[in-house]
Amino acid sequence: MEKIKIDKIVRSNRKTVGLIVTQDATLVVRAPVFTPVEHIERLVSKKSPWIRRKIAEVLKRPKPITKEFVDGEGFLYLGKFYELHIVDDASLMIRLRDDRLDISKNVLPHARQVIAQWYKEEALRIIRERCVWYAKITGYKPISVKITNAQKRWGSCGPRGTLNFSWRLIMAPVEVIDYLIVHELVHIGQPDHSKLFWAKVKSILPDYKKREKWLKQNGGLLTLMRS
Repeated sequence: MEKIKIDKIVRSNRKTVGLIVTQDATLVVRAPVFTPVEHIERLVSKKSPWIRRKIAEVLKRPKPITKEFVDGEGFLYLGKFYELHIVDDASLMIRLRDDRLDISKNVLPHARQVIAQWYKEEALRIIRERCVWYAKITGYKPISVKITNAQKRWGSCGPRGTLNFSWRLIMAPVEVIDYLIVHELVHIGQPDHSKLFWAKVKSILPDYKKREKWLKQNGGLLTLMRS
């Protein structure tokens, strides 16, 4: 059987070696600074059945469809598809109403940028609101909440509780957004993924694994990028 390729090794001050199969089916190894490459390769070989299974799962997930920005095309917003309608109204750029997303034909040449900007504004508004709500429940208050262009990470917790979220999350269902918010808020008090961390997450969202699974299976659809 072909040897598993290690696509990237990330070294840091962590204490253990972690294996991550990314959304594009590549293997990333996170390891302590002085971990020998030979040790990493032995671990990858030992865990090869798990790695191959995870890669197979990723390859089976739905693939994003190239957006053409034409009438009737579907765009995700809070887990629901809205049909794109190109309208003559020059007084607007973009508008969500009922089951449709209207965009002026005047901005059609820049539709990708216009829709992406609208997503970012909605993400900032909704994610900040829900962060305030869950901060009260978790007891962890962030210093700031920012929306980023991150393509590889859905969220992160920086020094002193600065939270960052990818704008693409606004395409996911609210319950999935809430899971990411709780996940990062709990990191303010528990920086690692210890048992204490997951126990705290579960105490707030007992079904967090279901939400996490949805994101793993459908995260590839939350994009405007060309295939």
